[in-house]
Amino acid sequence: MTLHSVRFPGESESYRAARDALLTAEMELRRKTEEVAALRRKLPLGGAVPEDYTFEELGADGAPRRVRMSELFARPDASLVLYSFMYGPDMAQACPMCTCMLDALDGNARHAMQRINLAVVAKSPIARIRDFAGERRWRSLRLLSSAGNTYNRDYHGETETGAQMPLLNVFVRRQGKTHHVFATELLFGPAETGQNHRHVDPIWPLWNLFDFTPEGRGTDWFPKLAY
Repeated sequence: MTLHSVRFPGESESYRAARDALLTAEMELRRKTEEVAALRRKLPLGGAVPEDYTFEELGADGAPRRVRMSELFARPDASLVLYSFMYGPDMAQACPMCTCMLDALDGNARHAMQRINLAVVAKSPIARIRDFAGERRWRSLRLLSSAGNTYNRDYHGETETGAQMPLLNVFVRRQGKTHHVFATELLFGPAETGQNHRHVDPIWPLWNLFDFTPEGRGTDWFPKLAY
């Protein structure tokens, strides 16, 4: 079956047949992606947040200020997406993988915040987080320190031993209470052979870009803080 009439210079009949088979699979994947997203949207409310966590951030004047979790809902009826950035006070450097993902997310943050509330949480002191953000030239991400609360531990951005974890959590406000609704739990499920968990890959353009190429993602290359 011919799926469309577009053709590229020099392509063979065998190429077109293989490409059409792939296109069918891509359309099936698109449908499945929407099915999964619909299931995600239908999730019932999760548990109420046990406390109105107090984070620290730098204000417009550059001075540290405290902000409660409930105050992060600048758009009251929109979800709050919090990404736990692996940059604890005992880490010599920030996680290169988290940094790579956040490099891209910073570019989209202004767009995202037209529809949702978005912030990045790390365990280091806020000054250290902002210094690193300056080195990366992040301009749009809202950056928070959880050094003074148990948010990371409670919402699995930190293990019992203090190791930092790269989890993305989603919260909503309902009838004056904050509820958890979603986390990227693929991080905790079994991974496929030869793959990592890919729990935040949908918002990480790098890997999706590689997936368009014949060489793919590979298994022996990972982002670095500098090249």
